[in-house]
Amino acid sequence: MIRIRAAIPRRLLALGLPTAWGAMAITYKLACPLAQSDALGARVVTSAVFFAVGTGLILHVRQALLRELRQIRRVAGVAQSVLLRPLPPRIDGLNIAAAQLSADRGASVGGDLYEVIATEHGVRVVMGDVRGHGIAAVGTAAALLGSFREAVHDEPDLDRVLRRLERALDRHLRARSRDEHPAAEEFATVLLLEIATEGDVRVLNCGHPWPYLIRGTRVEQLDRADPLPPLGSFPLPPELPVAVCGVLLPGDTLSLHTDGVEDARDGHGRFFSLQAALVGAVHAQPSSPQLMLRTVLRALMHHTGGTPADDVALLILRNDRTHPLGARGTARPATTRPQPTTHL
Repeated sequence: MIRIRAAIPRRLLALGLPTAWGAMAITYKLACPLAQSDALGARVVTSAVFFAVGTGLILHVRQALLRELRQIRRVAGVAQSVLLRPLPPRIDGLNIAAAQLSADRGASVGGDLYEVIATEHGVRVVMGDVRGHGIAAVGTAAALLGSFREAVHDEPDLDRVLRRLERALDRHLRARSRDEHPAAEEFATVLLLEIATEGDVRVLNCGHPWPYLIRGTRVEQLDRADPLPPLGSFPLPPELPVAVCGVLLPGDTLSLHTDGVEDARDGHGRFFSLQAALVGAVHAQPSSPQLMLRTVLRALMHHTGGTPADDVALLILRNDRTHPLGARGTARPATTRPQPTTHL
Protein backbone atom coordinates (compact mmCIF):
# COMPACT_ATOMS: atom_id res chain seq x y z
CA MET A 1 0.00 0.00 0.00
CA ILE A 2 2.85 2.39 0.84
CA ARG A 3 4.51 1.69 -2.51
CA ILE A 4 1.24 2.36 -4.35
CA ARG A 5 0.77 5.69 -2.56
CA ALA A 6 4.37 6.65 -3.28
CA ALA A 7 3.93 5.81 -6.96
CA ILE A 8 0.87 8.07 -7.41
CA PRO A 9 2.77 11.39 -7.06
CA ARG A 10 5.43 10.10 -9.49
CA ARG A 11 2.72 9.24 -12.02
CA LEU A 12 1.09 12.65 -11.61
CA LEU A 13 4.44 14.37 -12.01
CA ALA A 14 5.21 12.35 -15.11
CA LEU A 15 1.92 13.47 -16.69
CA GLY A 16 1.92 17.01 -15.27
CA LEU A 17 5.29 18.22 -16.58
CA PRO A 18 4.62 17.52 -20.29
CA THR A 19 1.15 19.04 -19.92
CA ALA A 20 2.60 22.19 -18.31
CA TRP A 21 5.27 22.53 -21.00
CA GLY A 22 2.71 22.10 -23.75
CA ALA A 23 0.40 24.66 -22.13
CA MET A 24 3.26 27.15 -21.88
CA ALA A 25 4.11 26.73 -25.56
CA ILE A 26 0.48 27.19 -26.64
CA THR A 27 0.03 30.20 -24.35
CA TYR A 28 3.17 31.81 -25.73
CA LYS A 29 2.01 31.26 -29.29
CA LEU A 30 -1.49 32.60 -28.73
CA ALA A 31 -0.98 35.35 -26.14
CA CYS A 32 2.51 36.73 -26.58
CA PRO A 33 2.73 39.62 -29.10
CA LEU A 34 6.27 38.61 -29.98
CA ALA A 35 5.00 35.26 -31.27
CA GLN A 36 2.59 37.07 -33.63
CA SER A 37 5.31 39.23 -35.17
CA ASP A 38 6.76 38.37 -38.59
CA ALA A 39 10.07 40.07 -37.87
CA LEU A 40 13.20 37.92 -38.18
CA GLY A 41 14.19 38.45 -34.55
CA ALA A 42 10.71 37.47 -33.32
CA ARG A 43 10.79 34.32 -35.45
CA VAL A 44 14.18 33.36 -34.02
CA VAL A 45 12.89 33.82 -30.46
CA THR A 46 9.73 31.80 -31.21
CA SER A 47 11.75 28.99 -32.78
CA ALA A 48 14.08 28.94 -29.76
CA VAL A 49 11.11 28.72 -27.39
CA PHE A 50 9.53 25.79 -29.24
CA PHE A 51 12.90 24.08 -29.61
CA ALA A 52 13.48 24.32 -25.86
CA VAL A 53 10.00 22.98 -25.10
CA GLY A 54 10.39 20.12 -27.58
CA THR A 55 13.83 19.19 -26.23
CA GLY A 56 12.49 19.20 -22.69
CA LEU A 57 9.61 16.92 -23.66
CA ILE A 58 11.96 14.49 -25.43
CA LEU A 59 14.32 14.34 -22.46
CA HIS A 60 11.42 13.87 -20.06
CA VAL A 61 9.95 11.01 -22.11
CA ARG A 62 13.40 9.43 -22.41
CA GLN A 63 13.93 9.51 -18.63
CA ALA A 64 10.46 8.04 -18.05
CA LEU A 65 11.16 5.21 -20.51
CA LEU A 66 14.51 4.48 -18.86
CA ARG A 67 12.85 4.29 -15.44
CA GLU A 68 10.23 1.89 -16.80
CA LEU A 69 12.94 -0.22 -18.46
CA ARG A 70 14.91 -0.45 -15.21
CA GLN A 71 11.76 -1.51 -13.37
CA ILE A 72 10.93 -4.14 -15.99
CA ARG A 73 14.48 -5.53 -15.78
CA ARG A 74 14.25 -5.75 -11.99
CA VAL A 75 10.97 -7.65 -12.24
CA ALA A 76 12.37 -9.90 -14.97
CA GLY A 77 15.47 -10.57 -12.86
CA VAL A 78 13.33 -11.70 -9.94
CA ALA A 79 11.23 -13.95 -12.19
CA GLN A 80 14.32 -15.43 -13.82
CA SER A 81 15.96 -16.15 -10.47
CA VAL A 82 12.83 -18.05 -9.43
CA LEU A 83 12.85 -20.05 -12.65
CA LEU A 84 16.56 -20.88 -12.75
CA ARG A 85 17.40 -20.34 -9.10
CA PRO A 86 21.06 -20.35 -8.05
CA LEU A 87 22.24 -23.76 -6.90
CA PRO A 88 23.87 -24.13 -3.48
CA PRO A 89 27.60 -24.91 -3.63
CA ARG A 90 27.10 -28.26 -1.89
CA ILE A 91 24.24 -30.76 -1.98
CA ASP A 92 24.47 -34.02 -0.02
CA GLY A 93 28.25 -34.26 -0.28
CA LEU A 94 28.41 -33.10 -3.90
CA ASN A 95 30.31 -29.93 -4.81
CA ILE A 96 28.35 -28.06 -7.50
CA ALA A 97 28.94 -25.23 -9.97
CA ALA A 98 26.53 -24.18 -12.72
CA ALA A 99 26.03 -21.37 -15.22
CA GLN A 100 23.70 -20.44 -18.05
CA LEU A 101 24.11 -17.97 -20.91
CA SER A 102 21.13 -16.75 -22.93
CA ALA A 103 21.42 -16.05 -26.64
CA ASP A 104 18.84 -13.25 -26.26
CA ARG A 105 20.39 -9.86 -25.50
CA GLY A 106 19.29 -8.54 -22.13
CA ALA A 107 17.99 -11.91 -20.86
CA SER A 108 19.72 -13.96 -18.19
CA VAL A 109 17.88 -17.20 -18.93
CA GLY A 110 16.62 -18.84 -22.10
CA GLY A 111 15.44 -22.27 -23.15
CA ASP A 112 18.12 -24.20 -21.25
CA LEU A 113 17.31 -25.55 -17.80
CA TYR A 114 18.97 -27.41 -14.95
CA GLU A 115 18.26 -28.34 -11.36
CA VAL A 116 19.86 -30.47 -8.63
CA ILE A 117 17.73 -31.70 -5.70
CA ALA A 118 18.57 -34.01 -2.80
CA THR A 119 15.74 -36.47 -2.13
CA GLU A 120 15.24 -39.64 -0.12
CA HIS A 121 15.86 -41.50 -3.37
CA GLY A 122 19.25 -39.85 -3.92
CA VAL A 123 20.45 -36.67 -5.58
CA ARG A 124 18.47 -36.11 -8.74
CA VAL A 125 19.58 -33.87 -11.59
CA VAL A 126 17.84 -32.57 -14.70
CA MET A 127 19.51 -30.89 -17.65
CA GLY A 128 17.30 -29.84 -20.54
CA ASP A 129 17.16 -27.79 -23.69
CA VAL A 130 13.90 -26.40 -25.07
CA ARG A 131 13.73 -25.89 -28.81
CA GLY A 132 14.46 -22.26 -29.69
CA HIS A 133 15.00 -19.44 -27.21
CA GLY A 134 13.24 -16.33 -25.99
CA ILE A 135 10.00 -15.88 -24.02
CA ALA A 136 8.26 -18.98 -25.43
CA ALA A 137 11.21 -21.20 -24.55
CA VAL A 138 11.38 -19.72 -21.04
CA GLY A 139 7.72 -20.64 -20.47
CA THR A 140 8.31 -24.23 -21.57
CA ALA A 141 11.42 -24.48 -19.38
CA ALA A 142 9.38 -23.21 -16.42
CA ALA A 143 6.75 -25.93 -16.97
CA LEU A 144 9.40 -28.66 -17.04
CA LEU A 145 11.29 -27.35 -14.01
CA GLY A 146 8.12 -26.99 -11.95
CA SER A 147 7.13 -30.58 -12.70
CA PHE A 148 10.64 -31.89 -11.95
CA ARG A 149 10.90 -30.11 -8.60
CA GLU A 150 7.70 -31.76 -7.46
CA ALA A 151 8.06 -35.20 -9.07
CA VAL A 152 11.55 -36.00 -7.76
CA HIS A 153 10.24 -36.10 -4.20
CA ASP A 154 7.08 -38.03 -5.03
CA GLU A 155 8.30 -40.68 -7.47
CA PRO A 156 10.65 -43.45 -6.28
CA ASP A 157 11.63 -44.45 -9.84
CA LEU A 158 13.39 -42.28 -12.39
CA ASP A 159 11.18 -43.45 -15.26
CA ARG A 160 8.08 -42.21 -13.44
CA VAL A 161 9.73 -38.80 -12.99
CA LEU A 162 10.26 -38.67 -16.76
CA ARG A 163 6.61 -39.51 -17.43
CA ARG A 164 5.56 -36.67 -15.12
CA LEU A 165 7.72 -34.30 -17.16
CA GLU A 166 6.15 -35.56 -20.38
CA ARG A 167 2.64 -34.91 -19.07
CA ALA A 168 3.61 -31.43 -17.85
CA LEU A 169 5.09 -30.55 -21.24
CA ASP A 170 2.01 -31.87 -23.03
CA ARG A 171 -0.30 -29.77 -20.84
CA HIS A 172 1.82 -26.67 -21.39
CA LEU A 173 1.91 -27.06 -25.17
CA ARG A 174 -1.86 -27.66 -25.34
CA ALA A 175 -2.46 -24.49 -23.31
CA ARG A 176 -0.13 -22.51 -25.59
CA SER A 177 -1.89 -23.76 -28.71
CA ARG A 178 -5.23 -22.57 -27.27
CA ASP A 179 -3.95 -19.16 -26.20
CA GLU A 180 -1.77 -18.47 -29.25
CA HIS A 181 -1.50 -20.79 -32.22
CA PRO A 182 -0.20 -24.32 -32.75
CA ALA A 183 3.59 -24.30 -32.98
CA ALA A 184 5.38 -26.80 -35.20
CA GLU A 185 7.84 -29.27 -33.75
CA GLU A 186 7.75 -28.13 -30.15
CA PHE A 187 10.01 -30.39 -28.11
CA ALA A 188 12.70 -30.45 -25.42
CA THR A 189 15.73 -32.65 -24.90
CA VAL A 190 16.00 -33.85 -21.31
CA LEU A 191 18.65 -35.72 -19.32
CA LEU A 192 17.59 -37.16 -15.96
CA LEU A 193 20.40 -38.33 -13.70
CA GLU A 194 20.20 -39.94 -10.27
CA ILE A 195 23.13 -40.38 -7.88
CA ALA A 196 22.07 -42.80 -5.16
CA THR A 197 23.40 -42.60 -1.62
CA GLU A 198 25.68 -45.53 -2.51
CA GLY A 199 27.11 -43.55 -5.44
CA ASP A 200 25.33 -45.57 -8.13
CA VAL A 201 24.52 -43.45 -11.19
CA ARG A 202 21.37 -44.00 -13.25
CA VAL A 203 20.44 -42.00 -16.35
CA LEU A 204 17.45 -41.49 -18.63
CA ASN A 205 18.28 -39.59 -21.79
CA CYS A 206 15.73 -38.05 -24.16
CA GLY A 207 17.77 -36.75 -27.07
CA HIS A 208 20.25 -34.85 -24.90
CA PRO A 209 24.09 -34.84 -25.03
CA TRP A 210 25.63 -37.41 -22.70
CA PRO A 211 27.60 -36.08 -19.70
CA TYR A 212 31.35 -36.30 -19.33
CA LEU A 213 32.99 -38.22 -16.49
CA ILE A 214 36.23 -36.76 -15.12
CA ARG A 215 38.27 -39.26 -13.15
CA GLY A 216 41.76 -38.06 -12.31
CA THR A 217 43.05 -36.49 -15.53
CA ARG A 218 40.91 -38.68 -17.77
CA VAL A 219 37.81 -37.18 -19.42
CA GLU A 220 35.38 -39.58 -21.10
CA GLN A 221 31.76 -39.40 -22.17
CA LEU A 222 29.28 -41.59 -20.36
CA ASP A 223 27.09 -44.27 -21.95
CA ARG A 224 26.66 -43.46 -25.64
CA ALA A 225 23.69 -45.77 -26.14
CA ASP A 226 20.95 -44.48 -28.41
CA PRO A 227 18.85 -42.01 -26.38
CA LEU A 228 15.07 -41.83 -26.35
CA PRO A 229 13.39 -39.25 -28.63
CA PRO A 230 13.10 -35.71 -27.24
CA LEU A 231 10.04 -35.01 -25.13
CA GLY A 232 7.16 -33.70 -27.19
CA SER A 233 8.29 -35.12 -30.52
CA PHE A 234 6.86 -38.63 -29.93
CA PRO A 235 5.10 -40.32 -27.00
CA LEU A 236 7.41 -42.14 -24.61
CA PRO A 237 7.55 -45.92 -25.16
CA PRO A 238 5.88 -48.28 -22.65
CA GLU A 239 9.27 -49.39 -21.33
CA LEU A 240 11.87 -46.81 -20.34
CA PRO A 241 15.36 -48.33 -20.12
CA VAL A 242 17.31 -46.63 -17.34
CA ALA A 243 21.04 -46.67 -18.11
CA VAL A 244 23.01 -47.90 -15.08
CA CYS A 245 26.35 -46.13 -15.32
CA GLY A 246 28.25 -47.61 -12.39
CA VAL A 247 29.46 -45.74 -9.29
CA LEU A 248 30.55 -42.13 -8.91
CA LEU A 249 33.60 -42.61 -6.73
CA PRO A 250 34.90 -40.01 -4.26
CA GLY A 251 36.78 -37.38 -6.26
CA ASP A 252 34.95 -38.17 -9.53
CA THR A 253 33.34 -35.30 -11.42
CA LEU A 254 30.41 -35.19 -13.84
CA SER A 255 29.99 -32.41 -16.40
CA LEU A 256 26.51 -31.93 -17.89
CA HIS A 257 25.82 -29.52 -20.73
CA THR A 258 23.36 -28.48 -23.41
CA ASP A 259 24.10 -28.79 -27.11
CA GLY A 260 24.71 -25.05 -27.36
CA VAL A 261 28.14 -25.68 -25.80
CA GLU A 262 29.50 -28.15 -28.35
CA ASP A 263 27.59 -26.53 -31.25
CA ALA A 264 29.32 -23.18 -30.65
CA ARG A 265 31.54 -22.20 -33.58
CA ASP A 266 34.41 -19.82 -34.11
CA GLY A 267 34.84 -17.43 -37.02
CA HIS A 268 36.05 -20.29 -39.26
CA GLY A 269 33.05 -22.52 -38.50
CA ARG A 270 34.93 -24.90 -36.20
CA PHE A 271 33.00 -26.45 -33.32
CA PHE A 272 33.98 -25.96 -29.70
CA SER A 273 35.56 -29.04 -28.09
CA LEU A 274 34.13 -29.35 -24.58
CA GLN A 275 36.19 -32.46 -23.90
CA ALA A 276 39.43 -30.62 -24.71
CA ALA A 277 38.35 -27.68 -22.54
CA LEU A 278 37.61 -30.03 -19.63
CA VAL A 279 41.02 -31.67 -20.04
CA GLY A 280 42.61 -28.22 -19.85
CA ALA A 281 40.53 -27.34 -16.80
CA VAL A 282 41.53 -30.55 -15.02
CA HIS A 283 45.19 -29.53 -15.11
CA ALA A 284 44.39 -26.19 -13.43
CA GLN A 285 45.24 -26.07 -9.72
CA PRO A 286 43.12 -26.48 -7.71
CA SER A 287 40.66 -28.14 -10.10
CA SER A 288 37.45 -27.40 -8.18
CA PRO A 289 34.07 -27.41 -10.00
CA GLN A 290 33.93 -23.63 -9.71
CA LEU A 291 37.37 -23.19 -11.29
CA MET A 292 36.58 -25.78 -13.96
CA LEU A 293 33.38 -23.92 -14.81
CA ARG A 294 35.17 -20.57 -15.14
CA THR A 295 37.93 -22.13 -17.24
CA VAL A 296 35.49 -23.81 -19.64
CA LEU A 297 33.31 -20.70 -20.01
CA ARG A 298 36.39 -18.56 -20.63
CA ALA A 299 37.50 -20.97 -23.35
CA LEU A 300 34.00 -20.97 -24.85
CA MET A 301 33.79 -17.17 -24.95
CA HIS A 302 37.25 -16.98 -26.50
CA HIS A 303 36.28 -19.58 -29.11
CA THR A 304 33.10 -17.75 -30.16
CA GLY A 305 34.52 -14.25 -29.83
CA GLY A 306 31.72 -13.24 -27.48
CA THR A 307 28.27 -14.54 -26.56
CA PRO A 308 27.43 -17.87 -28.26
CA ALA A 309 24.70 -17.89 -30.91
CA ASP A 310 22.59 -20.38 -28.92
CA ASP A 311 21.61 -20.71 -25.27
CA VAL A 312 24.28 -22.45 -23.19
CA ALA A 313 24.07 -24.28 -19.87
CA LEU A 314 26.85 -26.06 -18.03
CA LEU A 315 26.64 -27.98 -14.75
CA ILE A 316 29.63 -29.54 -12.97
CA LEU A 317 29.34 -31.67 -9.84
CA ARG A 318 32.06 -33.50 -7.94
CA ASN A 319 31.67 -36.25 -5.39
CA ASP A 320 33.37 -34.90 -2.27
CA ARG A 321 32.17 -37.71 -0.02
CA THR A 322 35.04 -39.45 1.75
CA HIS A 323 33.51 -42.86 0.99
CA PRO A 324 30.50 -44.35 -0.77
CA LEU A 325 27.51 -44.39 1.53
CA GLY A 326 25.13 -47.22 2.18
CA ALA A 327 21.39 -46.86 2.15
CA ARG A 328 21.39 -45.88 5.83
CA GLY A 329 24.35 -43.51 5.53
CA THR A 330 26.98 -46.00 6.71
CA ALA A 331 30.18 -46.85 4.92
CA ARG A 332 29.82 -49.82 2.58
CA PRO A 333 32.41 -52.56 2.77
CA ALA A 334 34.68 -52.59 -0.25
CA THR A 335 33.72 -56.20 -1.01
CA THR A 336 30.08 -55.23 -1.56
CA ARG A 337 30.69 -52.27 -3.87
CA PRO A 338 28.91 -52.86 -7.21
CA GLN A 339 31.22 -52.92 -10.18
CA PRO A 340 30.74 -50.36 -12.95
CA THR A 341 28.62 -51.56 -15.85
CA THR A 342 29.65 -48.86 -18.35
CA HIS A 343 32.32 -46.15 -18.53
CA LEU A 344 32.19 -45.10 -14.88
